[in-house]
Amino acid sequence: MTLGTLTFRYAIFAVVATFANLATQRIVLQTGSTGIHLIAAMALGTLVGLVIKYTLDKRWIFYDQDMGVKNNTRKFTLYTIMGILTTLIFWGTETTFWQIWQTDLMREIGAIIGLSIGYVVKYNLDKRFVFNDKRRELAL
Repeated sequence: MTLGTLTFRYAIFAVVATFANLATQRIVLQTGSTGIHLIAAMALGTLVGLVIKYTLDKRWIFYDQDMGVKNNTRKFTLYTIMGILTTLIFWGTETTFWQIWQTDLMREIGAIIGLSIGYVVKYNLDKRFVFNDKRRELAL
């Protein structure tokens, strides 16, 4: 796969997961608007987005055909951990831009930069630690 195709797919999958996350949040928030509803909406939205992105990345970015429950549980756990690490990059960059310039424009620029860096780092972490074929190679 070319770098352009990879980048396009990865970006589209990020957008799909983001929309699924936000749509799920809206559905949950229609049941109420308390702090508990907000926490539930964010948690469920994050889970839905994460599962969708994992499924798309597994199949269309890393071409992982493994269907075993044990291996997929391990991969999904690692995928989630890598996502937490790269989210910290995103949040940190956005917050830093806000702290320095204290404008919404610069906060959003920081968010875009942080997301871009985070996704590049996430792809490389996922490739190295989540969707690697070392165990399969050792079995051969």
